Amino acid sequence: MTVPPALPALRTDDARFAGLPGFGFAPRYRDDLPGFAGLRLHYLDEGPADAAVTFLCLHGQPTWCYLYRKMIPLFVAAGHRVVAPDLFGFGRSDKPVDEATYTFDFHRETLLAFVAALDLANVCLVCQDWGGILGLTLPPAMPERFTRLLVMNTTIPLGEPVSEGFARWRDFNRSRPDLDIAALMQRSQPDISAAEAAAYAAPFPDARHKAGVRRFPELVMTAPAMAGVTTARAAARWWQDEWRGPTFMAVGMADPVLGPDVMARLRATIHGCPPPLEIADGGHFVQEKGDIIAAAALAAFAL
Repeated sequence: MTVPPALPALRTDDARFAGLPGFGFAPRYRDDLPGFAGLRLHYLDEGPADAAVTFLCLHGQPTWCYLYRKMIPLFVAAGHRVVAPDLFGFGRSDKPVDEATYTFDFHRETLLAFVAALDLANVCLVCQDWGGILGLTLPPAMPERFTRLLVMNTTIPLGEPVSEGFARWRDFNRSRPDLDIAALMQRSQPDISAAEAAAYAAPFPDARHKAGVRRFPELVMTAPAMAGVTTARAAARWWQDEWRGPTFMAVGMADPVLGPDVMARLRATIHGCPPPLEIADGGHFVQEKGDIIAAAALAAFAL
């Protein structure tokens, strides 16, 4: 896939990211990913560059790497490297204006190029929401790089309905082209502060910056002819037949979109996946309980 260098894109003013609560991480950028030259991708890269294990943390919609602020410090304190990119259209990454730019393959190819460009190895994939829809297709394409999986509230869509909750969410998102992201986050996880909820909205000063937010629910593969179905089905087979690494699953039990039933189906797809850590008061964005999850995962992996 080749993205024209002149692809029109917006870049959120850095001032909007100043002083976000619990987020004292240095921004890093790549604007030279093969196939995506001219688009700047933001990511965090914390901990030792030569650490034996790298935790690759992938966010979903409508969030960004701020979602992992409670997990990163625990991984780093245990001596590991943590890499957390913002997908194009989200966070501090550039935001293409044309909604047609946002496709399953566009984002998947971005992540494949990013992992290769950083030459990540001995990777623990950490994923939720679209971070899983995309991320769970990466290890089958580069199995030599991935050794562990930490998976939360996500799915591998196979061209059929995901859940009634997802159908309601897609309708809701369609009806709000200028989605109030701060309000959404507080409804999903009521114990976060107003300042934390506002931080999730920082990348999106107006509706023009929300092309990716509008587009992502439309890309979830709920019909057999949709782009990504073939890749997802192959990935599901790979996780069942080929995966032999350790897996840790955490489930936000209060998630109405990708909650316990969806995660039970995913668990059955992943070879050797043990019973999940159930977070009773965890919503869809279960990383808001990330300190609990990270500590439990490190113990389970004996890291």
